[in-house]
Amino acid sequence: MRNVIPVLTVVLAIVVLWYGASVQLNKQWALDQAARQDRVLSTAELVADTWSQAKPKLPAPHQVAVELWETVAQKAVTSKRSLVYHAWVTLSATLLGFALGTAFGFLLALGIVYLRVMDMSVMPWVIASQTIPILAVAPMIIVVLNAVGVSGLLPKAMISMYLSFFPVVVGMVKGLRSPSTMQLDQMRTWSATRRQEFLRLRLPSSLPYLFASLKIAMAASLVGAIVGELPTGAVAGLGARLLAGSYYGQTVQIWSALIMAAAVAAAAVGLIGVIQRVTLKRMGLN
Repeated sequence: MRNVIPVLTVVLAIVVLWYGASVQLNKQWALDQAARQDRVLSTAELVADTWSQAKPKLPAPHQVAVELWETVAQKAVTSKRSLVYHAWVTLSATLLGFALGTAFGFLLALGIVYLRVMDMSVMPWVIASQTIPILAVAPMIIVVLNAVGVSGLLPKAMISMYLSFFPVVVGMVKGLRSPSTMQLDQMRTWSATRRQEFLRLRLPSSLPYLFASLKIAMAASLVGAIVGELPTGAVAGLGARLLAGSYYGQTVQIWSALIMAAAVAAAAVGLIGVIQRVTLKRMGLN
């Protein structure tokens, strides 16, 4: 209960600020409409108008909640008007990109830790790769893959991989190098092979770093999948919902898609957290 109260307090504060911001951003439209009709709005009428506009600059929380209810609970999950359907399309690319990014990042980390040449040559390029804006990279990846006949899920997954491999590399390099000199010397005293040193010492020591990196990588993968849907003119996915909402000024649709994306990311990161607690507990590390 003590952990729930602070969270609810923060959520309540965000909702209150959100309602206040929606009044400030939407009131000019209400005042302009009233002026055209030679009307003077009272404070209550002004607030009510700003919270009920069809295309507000900033929709009120209850408007987003209604949109979520209608597109999540009242639509079949196979319907293209269902946010669950669009979330699954985006999540598919996210999970594939996350898996590819995790595998690629893990292999790079192994090379960087065990091969000095890779440490000196590859690591700076890994860091430099993240300085390129993803909005510039995404169209290039899609165009190149389409040129060789690859389309659909894989281009979006590649963009997700591009964002997700970096935290895995950094976390695993830090984790694999976390054993102390004394621990490494003790393994050598026991005549342990490099494989035994890796499996018995380096890998277990790296798990806390790995799980922390995986949480960041999962969130980055979702961002990559959404970004990958924008330049492709996709008709399905949360990115497509955002794009359609921006085309037609449907800000309520945009915000509902954003909230859905945040919920998907929170669920995925939470699942990694559960796996982390179970794994570390069974290994006696937590």
